Amino acid sequence: FNYTQPDRYPWLFSFACRILPPTSRILSFGCSTGEELLALHRYLPDAAIKGVDINPRNVAVARARTVAIQSIGVACTGTLADEGDASYDAIFCLAVLCHGRLTARASERSAPLFCFEKFENAIDDLARCLKPGGLLFLLTTNFRFCDTRASCDFAVALSARMENLAADLIYDRDNRLMPGMRYRDVVFRKKES
Repeated sequence: FNYTQPDRYPWLFSFACRILPPTSRILSFGCSTGEELLALHRYLPDAAIKGVDINPRNVAVARARTVAIQSIGVACTGTLADEGDASYDAIFCLAVLCHGRLTARASERSAPLFCFEKFENAIDDLARCLKPGGLLFLLTTNFRFCDTRASCDFAVALSARMENLAADLIYDRDNRLMPGMRYRDVVFRKKES
């Protein structure tokens, strides 16, 4: 679902502000209409921020909202194929790697709407683009980061309080519902080589 709002995750952005260097290179994967970009800019005004989104209408709105801010760029894409390895100090992927219809339908299986393989491939790409020591922010996903092959290269940097978590359903590697599962780990630091 295409839903966002200004400063949607103040507790998460405040954490980022405290832990990231002021001049960080930041990627917002699934930046929607730019609210997240503007929030990140308010919390980290000296950071270089790039937003990407697959929806051309979202990208047009995000560009219009950020046109006067030179440190923000926006691109229309659904992959990070054009991004270099170890390019970013932080990557935000918030409410992107999930499918709203799964929760709305209380689906017992995530496939064919969304499958673990797609989630894991996206995580591999995000991890590739993150510098050693960099932070990956994942919130509101249908799968657990700890189940991915990339997770062994990361350490948990922040676990969310239960009241900060959406009620999205969580599925296992075999796309089966994990009843009652709440996954609190939301920020991960890439280990130094």
